[in-house]
Amino acid sequence: MGVRLEGKKIVESLRAELKARIETLGRRGVTPSVLILRVGEREDDIAYERGILRSCGALGINSRVDELTQDISTNELIRVIESANKDSSVHGIMLFRPLPAHLDQDLISKAIAPEKDIDCMSPLNLEKVFEGKTSGFAPCTPKAVVETLKGYEIPLAGANIAIAGRSMVVGKPLAMLLLNENATVTICHSKTEDMAAVTGNADIVVAAIGKAKFMGEEYFNPDSIVIDVGINDAGDGKICGDVDYENVFGQVKAITPAVGGLGAVTTAILLSHVVEACERLT
Repeated sequence: MGVRLEGKKIVESLRAELKARIETLGRRGVTPSVLILRVGEREDDIAYERGILRSCGALGINSRVDELTQDISTNELIRVIESANKDSSVHGIMLFRPLPAHLDQDLISKAIAPEKDIDCMSPLNLEKVFEGKTSGFAPCTPKAVVETLKGYEIPLAGANIAIAGRSMVVGKPLAMLLLNENATVTICHSKTEDMAAVTGNADIVVAAIGKAKFMGEEYFNPDSIVIDVGINDAGDGKICGDVDYENVFGQVKAITPAVGGLGAVTTAILLSHVVEACERLT
């Protein structure tokens, strides 16, 4: 029988630390504040947004959502970001990705002030991740993967880890974070020959493909530890991961669920970055 790696255990630990830091800021008359920028109405963005707002309310973090139209121009979005950069009441800026195809993500990512870039869109923060520096903000989802593995006391040093997905949002920065933990990392992608053979030989598999229930039991072995990053529409109004959880659970050593798994940890990491940004800026 497989073990369900719930995010709750990790989140409770992170929140306890955050509450103490927020109380310290409160004694100085400062309240951490996050601005969420959402372009369009993607279901997975809205689901993540709801989780962020709930967590902000529970922790005493101020939050605001700017809902931007799907057809917003690059220049218009940059103006919104630059206004938030100058707003001293905003400590962290969160912009949902992926952005619509007509937007220039390179220009937009450079517009976010690095000190408010709580999900590592700025190339300056991303550069620090690849250099192994901790002075910037790492991407929240990759950091949540590492924190979840550590929280469950799963050894990383010397571990053979396969990442399915090579995006700059998850796959590549996660590889850097895991290398910093002395893991041996293989990145798989759409051109990888016999991906199942690669992931099936790994100790830990991180699924970051972005396709609903893409990875079945043939991608794993009975001792696999599986971290499912995916947040997808299952087609029935429910959320599912990149792993076919129902068929894989019980066939592996441990796995995170799509709901109640890594997403909750990612949100907690994001809010920890808001608090850290507030501490630095005030």
